[in-house]
Amino acid sequence: MSIDPGWPVAIALAALLLLALGAHAVAGYRLGTPVLIAGVRAIVQLGVVALLIRAVIDNLALSALLLVVMFAMGVFTTSRRIGAPRAWLWSAVAMACGVLPVIAIVLASGAIPAKGIAIIPLAGIVVGNAMTANTLSGRRSFDALRAEHPYYEAYLSLGLRPWQAITETIHHRAPEALLPGLDQVSTTGLVTLPGAFIGVMLGGGTPAQAATAQVLVLFGIMAAQVITVLTGERLIAGRRLLPDDLKLTLID
Repeated sequence: MSIDPGWPVAIALAALLLLALGAHAVAGYRLGTPVLIAGVRAIVQLGVVALLIRAVIDNLALSALLLVVMFAMGVFTTSRRIGAPRAWLWSAVAMACGVLPVIAIVLASGAIPAKGIAIIPLAGIVVGNAMTANTLSGRRSFDALRAEHPYYEAYLSLGLRPWQAITETIHHRAPEALLPGLDQVSTTGLVTLPGAFIGVMLGGGTPAQAATAQVLVLFGIMAAQVITVLTGERLIAGRRLLPDDLKLTLID
C-alpha cells in the first residue's frame, strides 16, 4: 500500500487545512496566518526534500551531506525558538551530543545498513526530536532564570558559584522537556501508531518489521533527547548557552 500524489490527496489536504483554519477562527487564537504559512511551507519543503532524497539516496556521502543540512536547519530553528540565536554553536553542541551516539550505535550494531535509504529517515527523526528537546529545555530554563532571579542572587549570597546557582534554578525544569517523548514511548501501540510504524506498513513491510523499526526509533529518540537536555543544562549552567539578556544578568 502507498499514498501517491494526486487529486484525492490534494482534496484531503485542502479540507484538513480548512478545518484547522476554521477551528482557529472559532477559537480566536489568532494563529490562522501562521497555520496557513506553515501548511504551504510544509508542502514546498517536503517536495524539495523528496527531490533531494531521490537525488542523493544512492550516494552515502551525499546522504551524509543532506543530514548535515537538516541538522543545521534544526540548530537554526531551536536557537531562534529559545531566543538565543547568537548561541547557536552551543545549541549545535547539545544536539550533536545527543544525535551522534545514537547514529553510531545503530550503524555499529548493524541494526540498519549504512545506506542513505536507511540512515536519512532514522537520523532525520532523531535530529528533529533532539531539536524539540533542546527547545523545550531552553525555553523552560530561561523562563525560570528570569522569573526566579532573586533566588539566583540568594544562592550566590550563600556562597554558591554561578554555575551551581544556575543549576539549582533550572535543574527541576529540565525533566519537563523529556515528558512528551516519554509519553510517546509509553503510549505507542495503545494510543498512537507513530510515523516509522506507519511508514514501514505503507511501504509494504510486515507488522513485525514495522514494530521493530518503531522500537528502534523510539529508543533512539529517548537516548538523544536526554543527552541533549543534559548537555544543554550543563552549557546553560556554564553561561554558554544563554540569550543576550541573561548573559547580562547572570553575573558573579
